Amino acid sequence: MSIESYVINDVKIQDISQSIAHFQTLFNELTLSHIPIKEKNKFIGCIAENDIRCFEANKKLTDYRYAIEYFSTHPEEHWLDCYTAFAKNNANIIPVVTKNTQTYLGYIELHDILDMFYNTSFLHEPGAIIIIEKGIKDYSFSEICQIVESGQNKILGAIVNKLSNDTAQITIKLSPEGINEILQNFRRYNYKIISSHQEDAFLENLKDRSKYLDKYLNI
Repeated sequence: MSIESYVINDVKIQDISQSIAHFQTLFNELTLSHIPIKEKNKFIGCIAENDIRCFEANKKLTDYRYAIEYFSTHPEEHWLDCYTAFAKNNANIIPVVTKNTQTYLGYIELHDILDMFYNTSFLHEPGAIIIIEKGIKDYSFSEICQIVESGQNKILGAIVNKLSNDTAQITIKLSPEGINEILQNFRRYNYKIISSHQEDAFLENLKDRSKYLDKYLNI
């Protein structure tokens, strides 16, 4: 899904020749983390409120050109790519510009992207969460889908949430039926189950055997 319909243009792009006092006043009136900047009618980046607060009010932004950060997106960009840009730049807005001419079109806000994420089946639909782990070279999403769907279940979403050393950790959300069978199927395919589940008969069996062994050794 592209972000085109979420572009807001109620904040005008500001020229780099403006005074620091002008930007300080703007930030007093807005709740934005950054303001888009232009030079010779071309978008050149953003200035952060945290930086503006540290600058001398009687100077111009041209005196602090080094503080301008370049980040932007395009109307055709997928919202997930924008989500990454928000996190990377510690911003609550991302300017939207045309690809070829870098013409400023407006901006998108973080809360709109979060709303889009919330409305995905991964968060919005009720279901069960399973966290699994396997070697980076050994797992595949086609195999994961096959394991889940072989138990007459449906995947509502999946995220690779951790890559460390040679292993990948994947969070899966699926419809809640037949969780125990799916957990056992993952183990048969050498996936390690990281999350805990009341339905997990495998762990219950291990606990029972451990108790039996302790009782036997204490005889």
